[in-house]
Amino acid sequence: QVQLVESGGGLVQPGGSLRLSCAASGSIFAINAMGWYRQAPGKERELVATITRGGSTNYADSVKGRFTISRDNAKNTVYLQMNSLKPEDTAVYYCNAAVVTSGRFWGQGTQITVSS
Repeated sequence: QVQLVESGGGLVQPGGSLRLSCAASGSIFAINAMGWYRQAPGKERELVATITRGGSTNYADSVKGRFTISRDNAKNTVYLQMNSLKPEDTAVYYCNAAVVTSGRFWGQGTQITVSS
């Protein structure tokens, strides 16, 4: 079994920054892609950013230039640095990991609220 634990969420003012972390633990041989998704009230879950094991990244257009995804393969951890946050970034953020031979796993989610 694999567990993903997110941290770093909270309340921030518009224009502020937050850094999310997601650590994977359990029966892990290796992790391919890792990513962050978000779901706002009344909306479907959407991709925010993904990163391959080799470091190739992909971002939603809405966050390009403001968010940066990174990972530490030795720690099985993925990060999301979020700058210039906007009210429309308010959502529950979920991390995701594609674990070799085990499948895809989701974290429990962490709330980000951008409000003055």
